[in-house]
Amino acid sequence: MPIAGQGMLLTSMDIDSLHEAEFNLWYDREHLEERVAIDGFLEARRYIAHDGRPKYLSLYSTATFDVLESPAYRKALASQTDWSKANIARFQNMIRGVSRITISRGVGRGAALGIIRLRPPADGADKLRAALREQLDPAARDGIISMHLLENDPVLSKPLTPDADKADPGAGDWFVLIDATDVGAVPAAATAITGNAALKQFVVTSGVYRLLWDIAKSDLPRA
Repeated sequence: MPIAGQGMLLTSMDIDSLHEAEFNLWYDREHLEERVAIDGFLEARRYIAHDGRPKYLSLYSTATFDVLESPAYRKALASQTDWSKANIARFQNMIRGVSRITISRGVGRGAALGIIRLRPPADGADKLRAALREQLDPAARDGIISMHLLENDPVLSKPLTPDADKADPGAGDWFVLIDATDVGAVPAAATAITGNAALKQFVVTSGVYRLLWDIAKSDLPRA
């Protein structure tokens, strides 16, 4: 499977321009490495929007979905550094998805990422998943490396910001990920969903992102 593991933490946010440089430094010098070091976390990828909102997006792969509600992860959330607390408090338009990877096709990861947010119907999840499986075929699309479906857990998918307890109708949303060699390859592949008469009614948003960098567990310094 091109995405390591079975679970995924997706986070996306905007940041005000006054604190953006510090935000990026924190992500690049502390946060991604700190998260990948947690037991059960395998890798992380960080993106910036080419065409979409929020501006920043990160993906964290875990060995199993259960890692995302494990004692090790809960401990990490409860013991954030002061630098983390300061930056998290500044997040705007926060999206946080704690997801199961239910479809993953293709081999490898691309330098560009398409992302489509979908809101499944209350009683039609199986039908929607089956319809998406037919479209998530990278072999049929030039420039597309792999395609995936993430399904949020609506209970665990809450932001870490002060408004975390607000009702969120999108907590149970799904995300289609399209790994591509270039941002120019994404729109045609995305249209198979966003322009599909049977699927577009479930589309909430879509965007295209560029990879900033990634890190795997094997990249971490050894003690």
